[in-house]
Amino acid sequence: MNAADTAFLITATALVLFMTLPALALFYGGLVRARNVLSVFMHVFSIACLMSVLWLAIGYSVAFGEGNAVWGGLSKVFLTGIDAETLSGSVPEVLFFVFQMTFAIITPALIVGAYVERIGYGFVLVFSALWMILVYAPVTHWIWGGGFLADGGIFGAIGTRDFAGGIVVHETAGLAALMLAIALGPRTNRVTPPHNPGLVMMGAAMLWVGWFGFNGGSALAANGQAAMAITVTHLSAAAASLTWALWERIKFGRASMVGLVTGTIAGLASITPASGFVGPVEALIIGAVAGILCQEAVNFVRHKMKVDDTLDVFAVHGVGGIFGTVMLAALGHAAWGAQLGALIIVGVYTVGMSWILIKLVGLITPLRVDAETETNGLDLSVHGERAYDVTS
Repeated sequence: MNAADTAFLITATALVLFMTLPALALFYGGLVRARNVLSVFMHVFSIACLMSVLWLAIGYSVAFGEGNAVWGGLSKVFLTGIDAETLSGSVPEVLFFVFQMTFAIITPALIVGAYVERIGYGFVLVFSALWMILVYAPVTHWIWGGGFLADGGIFGAIGTRDFAGGIVVHETAGLAALMLAIALGPRTNRVTPPHNPGLVMMGAAMLWVGWFGFNGGSALAANGQAAMAITVTHLSAAAASLTWALWERIKFGRASMVGLVTGTIAGLASITPASGFVGPVEALIIGAVAGILCQEAVNFVRHKMKVDDTLDVFAVHGVGGIFGTVMLAALGHAAWGAQLGALIIVGVYTVGMSWILIKLVGLITPLRVDAETETNGLDLSVHGERAYDVTS
């Protein structure tokens, strides 16, 4: 065991959990109507709790067990055979387990942004649980757990390059979000401004800081690669924020604060798969393009596809993660065949399995709340409490 690596990964683990609780909850909560903010908090917090238990019970074993190229198996359920002295590389395996748990928490939590203000709470819990076990954990195994998309798999000695989750986290969450938004249909009133842009800014700022643990911690060691990953993460976020705001100014005559920080998230998502492989100038390029690309993706999904992905999960996280994965090949850090092949394989699997789960879970618990509940807001109607005195 290396004490420096262990201390570094403990810190990174705390930062990644901080990205979900409270950062993502505040970011999403500020974007919805005042009558639905507590329901967003409930969704994010409940997912964090549920994924933690399920990751221990089965998720970690499926992702990092020693099964086969497709499925990790059940050898590590409830951390069987693992104690405080068991190592994973230079750190205790139980620490690697909990670091990866924070990724298993935030990935289904990202999907929350697609369905807020109209989804059933029971559906959220059942779908998120099955999705993590049947989509997130297997894809994690394929790429990070020694599966068929990893080094030595179907793409040869050097397999898919995905340093911190462009495919594993952002593509899967983005595509699942798109499927749920399509299945749910649009909100009754789609044109509603964020109820609290201040919360949005604070949540985005916390996400930016937490992302240092997300990308830097994925080096799994306190070394130069971790330092460079943190550096390029910051630069990409800064560049994307500026280009998003500039593009808004050119198109609409003003740059908004919500737009600025949404650009931040686009830059962070886009650099995620590349963060352990690229340098500062390449990070500026990725971020600068991402700020415009993801903004145009938002417009395309809303106005061309006419899909009500409420908080633009697919356009920002999905498109950003896919773009960063492709840029690894474009910049010469990965093979085109491996990057595009993995994106297609994971994309097809995620879309298909997510759609199946939506239909199956819908037979168990309602997908969407009734019209009256949606109009009155989920906070009081579903959870019996509210954050604000809503009169309109």
